[in-house]
Amino acid sequence: MSAAASAMGPVADARPVPAPMPAAPVWGLRLGTGLCGILIAAMMSGLNDRVTGITLTDIAGARGLAGDDAHLLGTIYAATQLAAMPVASWFAATFSLRRFHLAITSVFLLCALLLPLAPSFGWLLVLRAVQGLAGGAMIPLLMGAALRFLPPAIKLQGLGFYSLTATFSPNLALWFAASWLDGWSDWRLTYWQVLPIGMLVLGMVWWGLPQDPVRPERLKEVDAPGLATGPLGLMLLAFVAEEGERLDWFHAPLILGAAIASVALIAAFVVSEWHHPQPFMKLQMVGRRNFALGLPLFMGILVVVIASALLPAAHLAEVQRFRPLQIAPIGLIISLPQILLAPLVSALLYRQWVDARHVVALGLALIATSCWLGMQVTDGWMVHEFWLAQACQMVGQPLAVVPFLYISVSTLASPAEGALYSGLINTLKTLASVLGAAIVERLLVTGTASHLTTIADRAGRLALPGLPAAAETQAVTFAIADAYGLAALLAALLIVPTLLLKHVPPPPPAKTA
Repeated sequence: MSAAASAMGPVADARPVPAPMPAAPVWGLRLGTGLCGILIAAMMSGLNDRVTGITLTDIAGARGLAGDDAHLLGTIYAATQLAAMPVASWFAATFSLRRFHLAITSVFLLCALLLPLAPSFGWLLVLRAVQGLAGGAMIPLLMGAALRFLPPAIKLQGLGFYSLTATFSPNLALWFAASWLDGWSDWRLTYWQVLPIGMLVLGMVWWGLPQDPVRPERLKEVDAPGLATGPLGLMLLAFVAEEGERLDWFHAPLILGAAIASVALIAAFVVSEWHHPQPFMKLQMVGRRNFALGLPLFMGILVVVIASALLPAAHLAEVQRFRPLQIAPIGLIISLPQILLAPLVSALLYRQWVDARHVVALGLALIATSCWLGMQVTDGWMVHEFWLAQACQMVGQPLAVVPFLYISVSTLASPAEGALYSGLINTLKTLASVLGAAIVERLLVTGTASHLTTIADRAGRLALPGLPAAAETQAVTFAIADAYGLAALLAALLIVPTLLLKHVPPPPPAKTA
């Protein structure tokens, strides 16, 4: 019998449930190794995305690309990564998790190997797009596998390690980017960094995961309209978010047209998925209280988390003109302790006196405090001045994310829903990250311009030496402080819907041998 959701409180659902998954094998070293391989692959995908995004300017210089072309490389990866999220689990169930994961990991690594060797910009785009599809497919498979294979006694630990894809990888990326560019002075390593760990992943998944039967008959049942509309709609939405600032948002016909098309395509996808008997994602889950309240809550948490990663780095880069190697400690403060904090928070949730909602609220309060501390930023702040704010983030992020995942997973009515849930939650997670980065960028651009105008008005016609540069530095600092303030407000407001979630009792504690 599968141990996908037996530790989570079932919720009745009148909708038909997809065909059951193959029974989970006995838990042990071999299966644990396979799941660790899937975890490493998911973090590898997220790390690859962030590192190459940070180093785009250097890659553009090395390849002789224009700034717009370099930006498009990041956009195409984000778009195809998002497109793969909702459908990956369905294809894994069709072709077997083991074979599908080995295939997409091999494609991902092959693209990483070839990208620095691409002969033209066109080839760069094609390889990056294919790598985005493969990388995006890796992430939903992690949660689906954890919900299917992990015994109830350690399922919460699996959710804790899954949370590392949101808290560990994004904050570690800056250190990797700095190491390859400033330490090794070789931009090609930003692509090749995944090759050694990817080969390890292939071995772990090949040896550790069981071989499920391939089910080609499922291809006859595929939601063809949903497959044609959903991924394309999400790609266009990512394009709008990534390229909007550069093209002046909806003043540009291309952005306006892409936005309208994305809304229409996603609406068609939702309608098709809602009525299809074998959907990619079970949208009917939004009728469950914890899921309906939890989805916007989760997206809000991730937007604040993304802002907390981007704002201190933006200050040190724009105001202090630091290189990535000098900024890297900012991310390490948050990322490295997550390896210990995530399982500790999971263990806390097993205590019978703990209410997961209160833990999420505490995490949000710490994140809000961190952002409030960031509001005090001045143009003299260096890495050291951010430490207290980052320390609050370090503790607050796992406290907010891990128990939220437990609360939302508790809505699953059967083990077979795990893969359907995974596709939906990971699509929203990636979408929140893309939109969060776009929001932060927009706030900084408009805030800097507004404060620069105010400073210029106050300065009048004084022609003091160095005034323009000083004014721009102050304007950027004020814009960062404003963005921190909005992030603090959002984190504080999210506490209210957190407390309105339905109470989920702690799972039964693990039995000792």
